[in-house]
Amino acid sequence: MADLMKLSCNSLSFSSSILTAFSSSLNSSRRAVSFCQRLHRRIVSVSDISSVGGEFLSPNLLKSGKQLASFKIQATVTETEPPKWWERNAGPNMIDIHSTQEFLNALSQAGDKLVIVEFYGTWCASCRALFPKLCRTAEEHPDILFLKVNFDENKPMCKSLNVKVLPNFQFYRGADGQLEAFSCSLAKFQKIKDAIALHNTARCSIGPPRGVGDLNLETFSPPKEKQPESSAT
Repeated sequence: MADLMKLSCNSLSFSSSILTAFSSSLNSSRRAVSFCQRLHRRIVSVSDISSVGGEFLSPNLLKSGKQLASFKIQATVTETEPPKWWERNAGPNMIDIHSTQEFLNALSQAGDKLVIVEFYGTWCASCRALFPKLCRTAEEHPDILFLKVNFDENKPMCKSLNVKVLPNFQFYRGADGQLEAFSCSLAKFQKIKDAIALHNTARCSIGPPRGVGDLNLETFSPPKEKQPESSAT
């Protein structure tokens, strides 16, 4: 949000009340208030200013007491909102999935890599509590591909993949297709570590990647709306 403030007056004789009123108008931003206070002190105490706000002021003009035709102050403050927790990724091996096609493409392009898919909801407290630990796990395993699927953005696909409780995890690898699927809370995070130890072993898959096996997600019609449960943290 940006605030743009201008002050115009006909002389350099500023009263305390005017500057106080100007300061109160900047209460929406600490930085702008600080700027105004510093400017107040400078205008009241300095008599040899050569330029203010980009406009040249002659020292002789100031000493002679002649009025200044125009005096303007501009202060701009910009505030940026940090990304929400589900918008953050651990690194290049953690990818957001926004559609069924993106999901199928990611599985196909992963080759023999182990792929861990997390199904989450932005409203799910258990998903939020578990997410930082999942990010650390992704950083510790750069050889594993982590896919993040927002349930609310991909409801037909999630229902087709039998996602009923969040957060939900599914493990895939090459021609083996889906290896394991389960829901997991922060308190049971060891279950994810055990699955990684079991499935992230050197192997060669025979045949093309199966993705989700013989399941063609595009042919599924959207099921009836039903919010999944959230597992306890």
